[in-house]
Amino acid sequence: MSAPEQTVISPAILYWGTPVVLISSENEDGTTNIAPMSSAWWLGRSCMLGLGAESKTTQNILRTKECVLNLPSDTMADYVNKLADTTGSDPVSESKASRNYKFVKDKWARAGLHPQPSSFVRPLRIAECPVQMECQMIQVNGLRNDLPDRSGFLLAIEVRVLRTYVLPSLRVEGYANRVDPDKWRPLIMSFQHFYGLRDGKVTSSVLGRVDEEQYRAFTKSDVKKLPGDDDDRIAAVELAA
Repeated sequence: MSAPEQTVISPAILYWGTPVVLISSENEDGTTNIAPMSSAWWLGRSCMLGLGAESKTTQNILRTKECVLNLPSDTMADYVNKLADTTGSDPVSESKASRNYKFVKDKWARAGLHPQPSSFVRPLRIAECPVQMECQMIQVNGLRNDLPDRSGFLLAIEVRVLRTYVLPSLRVEGYANRVDPDKWRPLIMSFQHFYGLRDGKVTSSVLGRVDEEQYRAFTKSDVKKLPGDDDDRIAAVELAA
């Protein structure tokens, strides 16, 4: 039996499935901003964060060089949803306003979350999250520098994990520094929807209401054409045929 042949598509976003992170950072007045994101990956003690340059979280990290990465479990989607369409920036940017974001100053009250003091950084940890990592910024790289009209919209921020906290129940029994993957159940975002390490959605997602096509402007240039730029239209024509 021959395998089915793949077809060409051009998704506006490529969120194949990564853990949700609640980033806590410190505002100019010492209050806390909390923002959900899922463009993060780790290697050793380093973590790369993919963030929009206009976001309050990005501005805070660039200014203070610090943040806390709080990982919610797959039972915490409701907390994330309460923050999903909020921003700590006032006024709200045109881009976020078009996706129905609204300014919220007190993210703790909005989500029903509670702070814990950190050891090495000023931003506070989120008590409800079973995993927390205090981080220091190392370097920043702009993305899409190949597109003159999209350069600088998105940033890849490298942070160093200074200290990691986990609930004792997540440790491998008999080991001080090992996480038991049979016990850790991260909340996963895949194409704007929530999943866990089990079949089916965890719950509905606030971000899932946003049309994915609204993100295409961040990835396709108006002044420079690249191979594959027309794949979205090609796929649509083939589907309609």
